Amino acid sequence: MKRLLLKQPWMGPFAALVALWVFFAVRAPGFASAANAATMARQTTVVAICSVGMTLVIVSGGIDLSVGSAVAFTTVVVAATLKAGFSPVLAVIAGMAAAALSGAASGALVAYVRMAPFIVTLGAMSILRGGAKGLAGEQKIDCDPRGIDSLLAPSSGVLLPAGVWIAVLLGVGGALALRYTRFGRHVYAVGSNEATALVCGVDVPRVKLLVYALAGALTGIAGIMEFSRLTVGDPTDSIGLELEVIAAVVVGGASLSGGEGTVVGSLVGAVLMAVIRTGCTFLGVHNWVQEIVTGGIIVMAVALDRFRHRAT
Repeated sequence: MKRLLLKQPWMGPFAALVALWVFFAVRAPGFASAANAATMARQTTVVAICSVGMTLVIVSGGIDLSVGSAVAFTTVVVAATLKAGFSPVLAVIAGMAAAALSGAASGALVAYVRMAPFIVTLGAMSILRGGAKGLAGEQKIDCDPRGIDSLLAPSSGVLLPAGVWIAVLLGVGGALALRYTRFGRHVYAVGSNEATALVCGVDVPRVKLLVYALAGALTGIAGIMEFSRLTVGDPTDSIGLELEVIAAVVVGGASLSGGEGTVVGSLVGAVLMAVIRTGCTFLGVHNWVQEIVTGGIIVMAVALDRFRHRAT
């Protein structure tokens, strides 16, 4: 069992996470407090949920650059639905459906038109951002959140709000599905060698369509969490979020070449990025330095992946 754990690709990032946590706990008073841990958990929820879907996409050999725009579009759809007088349940369903349909559309273009994922999702990023601005009239939509804000709101007597537990459950479900189901095996097969997967009877287009649709639905849930945090529909929100999510997945051990990666590793990567950001803030490090450090970590993670592939 110990030897099996050591072979997991996420063990390196996890060791780095523990080391950084100890470093910041020693250097920054208050960093290791329960209150700060709860704050980091709330701040990581959106990236963590998106990273579950991004893991599926990257393992299948694709990429999704529309995540940030999809999250912003979801907040606008939820706010617009609430402002129109509909129930919070319908608003949540509408937000998830919008993001899932967007993901399915991208998946259909990738799977059946055989367009490059980079181009498809780059276009989707612009379309969704423009759609969000048009739907919102190029301004924020203020509305009564009607209880949706409680998903990530801190409350007395409860250490972690419901949104964090939802992220945990989605992470567990995604990890189990990717590792132990037929669909998960097919995702790995498509990402490892698409031609071989076809010969083995895998319906490659169907797998790709499902991957992008599921990733879209998960992004929609993340968008609902973002609305819970903002309590407004903001078409300019989450710019650059896709880079944070891709960074979390890559740092967690996934290969941009496809065929490798785990949800556990992606979640570790998401927490690792949050620890670095929060720890640097506690130490008074400027934002621009944090951005340089984050970029350096991404480059190092990809470089290590390349070296690992050359060695095998």
